[in-house]
Amino acid sequence: MSSNGLITRTARWSATHPWWAITLWVVFVVCALAAGSATGTQRATDADLAIGQSGRAAEIAKAGGLEDRAMESVLVTPYEGEKLDRAAAGQAVEDATAQLREVDGIASIGKPVPAPDGSALLVPVYLEGDSETADARVQPLIDTVDEVQREHHRVRVELVGAASIKAGLNEMLNKDLAKATVLSLPVTLIVMVFVFGAIVAAGVPVLLGLSAVAAGLGLWGVASQLVPDPGPVTHVIVLMGMAIGVDYSLFYLKRQREERALGADNVDAIQIAAATSGHAVLVSGTVVMVSMGALYLAGHVAFESMATGAVLVVAIAIVASLTALPALLSKFGRYLDKPRVPLVWRLTARTGRPRLWSTMLKPSLRHPVISLIVSVGVLLLLALPALDLKLKATGIDDLPKSIPAMQANERLVKSFPSEADTHTVAAEVPAGQEDRLRAAMDELAARAGKDPLFTTVPEAEVKVSEDGRVATVAVGTRFSSSSSDAQKSLDRLRADLAPATIGKIDGAEFAVGGSDVAYDVDYRANVVEKMPWVLGIALALTFLVMALAFRSVMLALITVVLNVLSAVASFGLLALIFQRTWAEGILGFESTGRVVAWLPLMLFVILLGLSMDYHVFVVSRIREAARGGLSIKEAVEQGITRTAGVVTSAAVVMVSVFMLLAALNFIEMKQMGVGMACAVLLDATLIRIVVLPSVVTLLGWRTWWPSRLAQQDETRTIPMPEPARAPTLIETR
Repeated sequence: MSSNGLITRTARWSATHPWWAITLWVVFVVCALAAGSATGTQRATDADLAIGQSGRAAEIAKAGGLEDRAMESVLVTPYEGEKLDRAAAGQAVEDATAQLREVDGIASIGKPVPAPDGSALLVPVYLEGDSETADARVQPLIDTVDEVQREHHRVRVELVGAASIKAGLNEMLNKDLAKATVLSLPVTLIVMVFVFGAIVAAGVPVLLGLSAVAAGLGLWGVASQLVPDPGPVTHVIVLMGMAIGVDYSLFYLKRQREERALGADNVDAIQIAAATSGHAVLVSGTVVMVSMGALYLAGHVAFESMATGAVLVVAIAIVASLTALPALLSKFGRYLDKPRVPLVWRLTARTGRPRLWSTMLKPSLRHPVISLIVSVGVLLLLALPALDLKLKATGIDDLPKSIPAMQANERLVKSFPSEADTHTVAAEVPAGQEDRLRAAMDELAARAGKDPLFTTVPEAEVKVSEDGRVATVAVGTRFSSSSSDAQKSLDRLRADLAPATIGKIDGAEFAVGGSDVAYDVDYRANVVEKMPWVLGIALALTFLVMALAFRSVMLALITVVLNVLSAVASFGLLALIFQRTWAEGILGFESTGRVVAWLPLMLFVILLGLSMDYHVFVVSRIREAARGGLSIKEAVEQGITRTAGVVTSAAVVMVSVFMLLAALNFIEMKQMGVGMACAVLLDATLIRIVVLPSVVTLLGWRTWWPSRLAQQDETRTIPMPEPARAPTLIETR
């Protein structure tokens, strides 16, 4: 049985057995949520996220039992414009220490350390276990220090450290995600009302999108047991689930209403919509999943987890559109158009050739060469800044300053410059080389102490394992992780100091990590190394799916080229917006001069899939019209004008959802939202209205090569009445 036959049979069964189909869908969603609730979400550990030499350094240290102890710090500072009241600060430290001793999970509390300039007091608090367990146990410490702050108004008392910063970030992300989800609902519903002119019809795509997101989040909890969650996966699921779920339902519902307006009964209209828009949904969704699947080649759990979450929610959205949606359309029947929004209903109920879109298409159809040159020139001009695209893994300096723990961290670094960043050199030697290892580590520490790239406060401390075969030394830098000097210090250790000392020992293995800058360097290196493979495989799989779906190698090639154009243009816009400062006030961010390292890969594969929503839908209508007897120009005009409204509506939904992400605080989500909004906007306008019709008009019937449609005579035209309607796929089988 062909895929098209399966789609139509499934739709017909759902339409004739709506209660069964709806019940099965509800049961599936409930079971998915229950499964996710039962398993919980497995968070990625530092070991899962480790990469490159920094990851290897952590492994060596852990093998010798020398991993860093989980530590938070109580920081006591004066308020702005004041000097530290030493008596008040001492009392606050004494009370904080006493109350923290009563908190479970604390191994020890150090003595207060005054800042070199006397501007602060710092109390180290060592936690039991490693950094992974500290993340789960830091909240009682935060609550305790907050209570101390309420008791001491003359000084500022704060908890600062990796775990408290992560807790603050997670709290902010959860609030942002909830806000974006809540705001996306009315925005999407308003757009759907303008598309359909009726409340029930507008609510159906939103309902399907929400159910797809709910099921996706539930199943992600189960999947995360195999591919742990590094953090942003739930954002990706909500983002893609709402955008794709609404779009797929929109395409399907729009075609069903069109067929009903042309005289088909409800069930037949649903079956025709399944054979046309349903087929487009399946092809588009398959492209999304295979392109996202290419991320598994990136070799990092962050990409693997986001790919898994995206594939899950897209697959769910496809199933919902092909099963639950036909059942809902059948059950609602004529009530889909109730209650009507008077003025909007009148506009959506208009028939005939859309004049606006016909006018916009004229340049591409009459002067395809000029239109193609100008439009591609504009896209390439937008892509120019991408040549200077700089990547950076998100470090502590890139986190939102609105997080209280980040504000405390800034005060910590200001008062204690030695806390700026620290590299850890880890080494392991064969048995019999223990003495040489200790001597080499001491020599490395001594050399670093004389180098202006490193700080001597505190002095580098060498730690040695019980068997003497593993040693680590923490070397502090004078610079924040975002500075070029911090990277120079890392390069000095990796390329000079470590090889000149540890590297002289026979059989020794060493690695330098332990800092944000080390992770950044290794992460970017991995992205740059894997990017050609991921992009190449994603494009190849997209080409293959399109060639098989439309039996056209030429159309598949056009698809790949158009997607590359829109993607590189969006990369250029990302560099133009986020690597400079002119848009900071508009979008509410502080430029880091770089783009998040994982974003280009993720953005490319998501856009490769999302653009298929429009592309497959539009191309299917063009081919449908051409098979019905129209000339290429007429088929292009009819295919694009009859889909322009729904494509524009789908683009508005996507852009609206993505711009909600752009309004969030976290720079990663902001860059992702802006990048995807820009790319979708370009894809739905410049690509679909100018580039695609120009290319198809120029190629003519060769667009469909080597299918039988490519053998049609360009001059053959069959007059069709207004409004023109090409036969459906069911009618032409």
